[in-house]
Amino acid sequence: PAVLLDSSSSLLFSLLLAQLPVFTSASPVPQRRPSDLDKLSNQTKNLMKLTTELLKEHAFDSEVEPHRFKSLPEMSNRSAHDLNNLELKPTLSQLHSDLKLYEHHFEWLNRVSKKHHHPAVPKLVEMIREMKSLITLLHRQMLRVEAPRLSPATPSLPPHLPYQFDVLQSTNELLQHFKLFCDWAYRAFLSLKPKVTAVQ
Repeated sequence: PAVLLDSSSSLLFSLLLAQLPVFTSASPVPQRRPSDLDKLSNQTKNLMKLTTELLKEHAFDSEVEPHRFKSLPEMSNRSAHDLNNLELKPTLSQLHSDLKLYEHHFEWLNRVSKKHHHPAVPKLVEMIREMKSLITLLHRQMLRVEAPRLSPATPSLPPHLPYQFDVLQSTNELLQHFKLFCDWAYRAFLSLKPKVTAVQ
């Protein structure tokens, strides 16, 4: 009888083991969903990649005449050291305002580039689309943590670009500047991630 019991137990055990995958699949372990800050940093990284590709593809090797754009966000006062001391709401608000300003500049550049049939136009269109998507995602995060929306500065754009060379110069300056911004914004989103978790 003891042997019978053992074999019955082992049979029952085998049946339970066989059922285990069924139980497991019936109640799956929830996957960690990427947070909005993960999505924001990934999208910013993607924008930085597009910017780098544009700079490489069109070999903007001419000397850039600086400060054609007077209203771009100031980057010289943002350092890696600041990243540890960022406050959640003001940083999200500032990044949103900065991105809106870049959006105006790139839409202007896109219009000018189309007039001059510049080969960078398709990628510029893709960049603007990604930028709008990032702005929407960032605004959603701002609403979640109740970060105020700032009024973006009025863009100061060059009035007229008569020559292809002027378009190249402006494209180069804008892309170089935006690449710096994306690099900083990407790091900022990563450093803000624990602070968002604390708020939520």
